[in-house]
Amino acid sequence: MTGHRLFWPIAALVALLLVDLAVKPSFFSVELRDGHLYGSLVDILRLGAPLILVGIGMTLVVATRGIDLSVGSVVAISGALACLHLSGLGDQNSVGGTLVAVAMALGLCLALGAWNGFLVAVLGIQPIIATLILMVAGRGIAQLITDGQIITITSGPFRAIGSGYLLTLPLSILIALVVFVLTSVLVRRSALGLLIEAVGGNPEASRLSGLRSGRLIWLVYVFGGLCAGVAGLMISANTSGADANHAGLWIELDAILALTIGGTQLTGGRFSLGGTVIGALLIQTLTTTVYTLGIPDTATLLVKAMVVLLVCLVQSPAFRAKVRRRRKSPPPAPADRPVKVEVSA
Repeated sequence: MTGHRLFWPIAALVALLLVDLAVKPSFFSVELRDGHLYGSLVDILRLGAPLILVGIGMTLVVATRGIDLSVGSVVAISGALACLHLSGLGDQNSVGGTLVAVAMALGLCLALGAWNGFLVAVLGIQPIIATLILMVAGRGIAQLITDGQIITITSGPFRAIGSGYLLTLPLSILIALVVFVLTSVLVRRSALGLLIEAVGGNPEASRLSGLRSGRLIWLVYVFGGLCAGVAGLMISANTSGADANHAGLWIELDAILALTIGGTQLTGGRFSLGGTVIGALLIQTLTTTVYTLGIPDTATLLVKAMVVLLVCLVQSPAFRAKVRRRRKSPPPAPADRPVKVEVSA
């Protein structure tokens, strides 16, 4: 049971939840008010939905031996463009205007994902360099869109993306669930998942077998840009505004941590979407636990890094094997004491 790749991430997630329960006895309580579910567990799912979306897109990119460092900037661009369009409307509560803002933001994010795919798949630039370009330039694009200011909006339909409810659950949770289910069905119930794993496992063999790996690589980067765009809409809708400086900041690193904790190897090949979701929830729960314990904000990142490192070490088979060998190794035998021989005169 402990050999399953998801055992230790799930165990760590349960341990963090139990710590929260010990500190706050009402942590697991979920209540229904005005037809909506409220509670700490619901908040973890709601706040973790953007990271789940970015992690799903990043997982497919990493499965092809790639990486996308630009998703944080794409998140900022998506929210900035949508809020800019809404702020210029006479009636921000217009459903039509909200749909246009969402379509514009997602269309631009698709184009940005296609740009990353073009640099990697067509021009052959290393993924970390290709996406680093947009990581830097994209944050500047978001600041140009907002003119360096925080754009606030009052659009009810748009805010529903991040804080609205449907069927008693937050709409953001349902969006993340739909994307996860559709992606899982697409990559596990068709040959697409096997082709992605083949490209990441052995690109040269895939090319020699006639597989058009360039198209697949281009496709996963486009999909990653789309997932980041939806996450950007969630974040800006949840805060009722666009902050080009802080929206999506370091979310690319959290996504990489989430998929790594979930069992996806950064060397490409086999991947686990379910593991990525668990990893994302683990990171969000860790953030909640830090605040529950009252740890100062200045030490939050340090504590977060230490816990993630501990989870990765426990999850590593090589590390566990070394620990077991140390425990089972017998203690060294005591050395023979020298015998004193007294010679009498």
